[in-house]
Amino acid sequence: MTSLDPVLDKDGVRLTVEDAVATVTLTNPAKRNAQSPALWRALTEAGQSLPGSVRVVVLRGEGKSFSAGLDRQAFTPEGFDGEPSFPELARRSDADLDAAIAVYQSAFTWWRRSDIVSIAAVQGHAIGAGFQLALGCDLRVVASDVQFAMRETSLGLVPDLGGTHPLVGLVGYARALEICATGRFVQAEEAERTGLANLVVPPAELDAAVRDLTAALLAAPRDATVETKALLLGAPSRTYDEQRAAERAAQARRLRDLAGLGD
Repeated sequence: MTSLDPVLDKDGVRLTVEDAVATVTLTNPAKRNAQSPALWRALTEAGQSLPGSVRVVVLRGEGKSFSAGLDRQAFTPEGFDGEPSFPELARRSDADLDAAIAVYQSAFTWWRRSDIVSIAAVQGHAIGAGFQLALGCDLRVVASDVQFAMRETSLGLVPDLGGTHPLVGLVGYARALEICATGRFVQAEEAERTGLANLVVPPAELDAAVRDLTAALLAAPRDATVETKALLLGAPSRTYDEQRAAERAAQARRLRDLAGLGD
């Protein structure tokens, strides 16, 4: 499948597909790609709209910033048209509030599906929900002007969009706590040194670097990449012996497939 026409273009999100590569773009640079519940629903829909041919998904933001995080309008009594404001959500039952947050989280979780590899191309600000969206992806290629920050705690909230698990996995508990509790900026050099960024490049080279990484990922057979990603994602929850058993089972499947003995 080759198409440069948008598969989806709504609420600040555009999805395009070209052969095995999908690009999800945040399209509100005038507001530094600030996020809203409508944008989160559009991101979830983008994940549901991916053709089966897609192997790599690139997430990017138009303009100088990847995403400055949650649109502060959510905190006002008025909120967004047709959406419950945060003060209104706070008055709901525990079950209803939990369900609402779970829907919001779905925009941040599908990027780790085992059948795709996701790359966040991050420039400028990636703050709060923007930071968590970048963390939702498998890989992060960042411009040298990047500024990551987890500001939720500074606002009296907690990071609740799926970002805490990958953050701890990447930088460890102590550094993750310090980053979240202080809300400070993490610049490009630290991001690369601590594992938040796979690669740092000048802003003008960001798109080219992502294209090169995408090409390298597509060079490997799809099924081997899928099995490898599943192995690595599951490793933290397995013991060493359980991981070795998972490796054996995955390799047996690959060998049978290569020998034409698969199901």
